[in-house]
Amino acid sequence: MTAIGAIIGLAIAIILILRRFNTAYSLILGAVIGGVAGGFALTETITFMVEGVKDISPAIIRILAAGVLSGVLIKTGAASRIALTIIRSLGRKKSLVALILSVFLLTAIGVFIDVAVLTVAPIAIAVGKGMDYSKMRILLAMIAGGKCGNIISPNPNTIIAAENFNASLPSVMYVNIIPAVIGLAVSVLIISVFKFEGGERVTVSEESRDEEGLPAFWCSILGPAVTIAMLILRPLTGIVIDPLIALPAGGLAGIIAMSRTKQLTASLSYGLEKMSSVAVLLIGTGTIAGIIKNSTLKDVIISGLDSLSLGESFVAPVAGALMSAVTASTTAGATLASVSFAGVILAAGIPAVWGAAMINSGATVLDHLPHGSFFHVTAGSVEMNLRERLKLIAYESLIGIVLAASSYIFAAIY
Repeated sequence: MTAIGAIIGLAIAIILILRRFNTAYSLILGAVIGGVAGGFALTETITFMVEGVKDISPAIIRILAAGVLSGVLIKTGAASRIALTIIRSLGRKKSLVALILSVFLLTAIGVFIDVAVLTVAPIAIAVGKGMDYSKMRILLAMIAGGKCGNIISPNPNTIIAAENFNASLPSVMYVNIIPAVIGLAVSVLIISVFKFEGGERVTVSEESRDEEGLPAFWCSILGPAVTIAMLILRPLTGIVIDPLIALPAGGLAGIIAMSRTKQLTASLSYGLEKMSSVAVLLIGTGTIAGIIKNSTLKDVIISGLDSLSLGESFVAPVAGALMSAVTASTTAGATLASVSFAGVILAAGIPAVWGAAMINSGATVLDHLPHGSFFHVTAGSVEMNLRERLKLIAYESLIGIVLAASSYIFAAIY
């Protein structure tokens, strides 16, 4: 199939998403039109779409399992306790750094980045009001921390990238730790230099928080600690515990330690709701990924990189960035890139772990564009107007580029 068919399919999907059509249906329709436009018969097109979904189905099951840990962290108040502890420990003078670190930690332990921002936002609003910070500054701090944490977390984007490369999930998380730390350092620098003095100030009232009802910090962090401990057994001892087991086990251990078993049903419902929306999105993503995988689009991209003397190893971060721009989603971007380009990347001699890690970090470069939900959810978390939210895109992209470049450099070193 010609590359032009895949490009037409992606373009149609983007146009529909921009016009606020359902993202999953937009991707499915784009896949159908792209396959036919590229020279496939309709029956062939459907076959490749179904194969694309089959490729990511194992990861979808693990992503649904991740909802147990995520739901427990949010519904029990564990995520809020973790964020409050970090911010209070660092003090008011380092409040922006504390905001970066709190969202970083929440995403790193498995909370969705948009949920992490929403969780910390009421605290950030109070901080911004007391220190006279602009909305742009406090929101960028939270987003920056979330992006850095997202490349080392057991979140759907990392799970899907690891699965499609047949790489160990904890290994994919581990190799991006130094790039994440570099991203944190750059984020702190950006927040310190660009103060957005002309931006809208925080004026919304602080949301009430029943801190007395929050669990203790050590109980709150226990669930993620159990999950990570189970996952790292594979690289440390050779004992393999699948994320399908480790993620729910961490959630259950946490809710027992917090003595919140009565909230288990609500936690499971919340986690399933969040992950189900991701699963549906991934089904749509899988259909168009099946078309791209069987087209010459990847050959066109590789040829373009060769003409720039960038080499085939550059395919991973570039593919992650391009596909995140198409879908305005880290998860969907990582899915499209890993399903479509894993074979090419592995054939170039790049280790599976680094291929997955580079695609995962590359997917943070343009996942915040306005046709995605993340852009609007984060703006709403601090009641920011659209004009100011648009101004943050360049800074968010810069942080994503730092993460992708750092991952690429360390992959070349190792």
